Amino acid sequence: MKRNPYMRLLTITIVILALSACTTIPEQIQGEFTEISPARVEPGVFGSNVRWGGVILDSRNRDNGTCFEILSRNLDKYLRPRVEDQTAGRYIACKPGFHDPAVFAKGREVTMTGSVQAIETRKLDDFDYRYPIMKVDNLVLWQKRRNIVVYRGFNDPFYDPWYWRGPYWGHFPYHRRPFPMYSSGYAETRQLLPDPAIIETRE
Repeated sequence: MKRNPYMRLLTITIVILALSACTTIPEQIQGEFTEISPARVEPGVFGSNVRWGGVILDSRNRDNGTCFEILSRNLDKYLRPRVEDQTAGRYIACKPGFHDPAVFAKGREVTMTGSVQAIETRKLDDFDYRYPIMKVDNLVLWQKRRNIVVYRGFNDPFYDPWYWRGPYWGHFPYHRRPFPMYSSGYAETRQLLPDPAIIETRE
């Protein structure tokens, strides 16, 4: 039973392509924007165009649109929110139209562009929290992240060239042990970068 080296090469190629996929930045959120974080918004920057992203904490549909409460996160080079514990504060992002809370659910990642409109003080537990209000022009809802396990250095359980040789292989009581030794190797978990799930532009 001989292992086909081309199949192994094909498998490695597929894994590499999967890991390197989704590297295109959606054109709707590209461009130059004011470098200011939600935590540093003051009345002097009202009207500035910004690009913020993060994780949805809550969403509320109203007559004229939907407002999201977002826990901001730094963006990576593909303009996706980073997976990290650091945050530049919370903000409220409002966009016209109905946005189903089952889709735009708590924990989903978003990247938005728009303009800073105001600061609104709301209760966060017993704390008076100052939320910047963002009028959203473009919104990207990212697909949920997925993890894959990559195995390196392992052979097939029965890929032992000496296991299948000799006059007595497979014949009781002279058969070899049922599970030949694996070669040394290791497994690592990698995270696939998410594709855009929904892209909305200015209405």
